Amino acid sequence: MAEREDGITVYYDGACPRCVRDRAQYERLAGEAGQDTCWVDITGRDAELRALGIDPGAALRELHVRDREGRVRRELDAYILLMARAPRLRPLAWLIGLPGLRTLLSRWYRASVMRRLRAEGRR
Repeated sequence: MAEREDGITVYYDGACPRCVRDRAQYERLAGEAGQDTCWVDITGRDAELRALGIDPGAALRELHVRDREGRVRRELDAYILLMARAPRLRPLAWLIGLPGLRTLLSRWYRASVMRRLRAEGRR
């Protein structure tokens, strides 16, 4: 699994069309700020994920991002880290980090991912 030591690594579900579209949209909005972001498709990489301390099932249900220090952030923490790096997305990172909104968005995120996985026959 190729990773960049000078940036962050995003572990995403490349078998999910929406996830692929979200990645492309992020790259477009982030511009130069996103150039040190390494994107790793988790599809078929269970052993590699486990070696990194990432549960493959959790990686399917939640976005995971490894920061420059090697810490892995999950779900909304991962989105906040990713968006905060791009000037155009920083306000959104701040907004989703607000305590009340964060709780609601987390519930919505989990429910929508589970619906998607069920609809795709992967859960």
